[in-house]
Amino acid sequence: MKVYISQYRNHWYSPYTFLEKVVYRRDIDYDDPIVEKWVNRLEPISKAIAWFLDKIHPRVEYVKIDRWDTWNMDSTLAVIVLPMLKQLKKDKHGSALVELEDVPEYMRTSSTEDYDVQKCFDFYHEDTEKKGYDLHDRWDWVLNEMIFAFESYSHDWEEKYRSGQHDIQWKKLDDGSSEMVSGPNNTYECDYEGMAKEQKRINNGLRLFGTYYKGLWD
Repeated sequence: MKVYISQYRNHWYSPYTFLEKVVYRRDIDYDDPIVEKWVNRLEPISKAIAWFLDKIHPRVEYVKIDRWDTWNMDSTLAVIVLPMLKQLKKDKHGSALVELEDVPEYMRTSSTEDYDVQKCFDFYHEDTEKKGYDLHDRWDWVLNEMIFAFESYSHDWEEKYRSGQHDIQWKKLDDGSSEMVSGPNNTYECDYEGMAKEQKRINNGLRLFGTYYKGLWD
């Protein structure tokens, strides 16, 4: 896989900027009829320049997919998505609006009217310390769950629930068939309950990623 994506490019040069910087060389009155007249005349020129520069200097978006990239596409995408989610959480300047049913009960507001309130103090956290949670807190929680899910997918997360070694033997039955049984040296153990609990959290993180995909912007 090879991916080359350049920074966003903006070739628009506003007629107002041209009048302020070149013609008047000072701040202009946007309501002045003369200014508006010149803006109407210059706007087609600005559009033509932007169109021309967009053609000769477009944003680079090159993606080459090799056949092995889709052997485990979920794991391959996790390696790419994970660092992007971490950077978004670190540098974001806003928050997506999260539905209350997608966060734990202690982060929900007490009424529909309080949904968009920045701070709410109507409930308690698990440690009984009174706290407030706003839309930014809820978005941070959702991002953390997404990050957890993709971190798990980027490595063999199930391995930590397994221990010991397998010793499997085949036992002959009276009817001529065989039965698989544990041998004397079998020490393998697996925390299936813990594994199922983490799998549930991973599945929810992936669901949140799909639900709030359009909110992944800075």
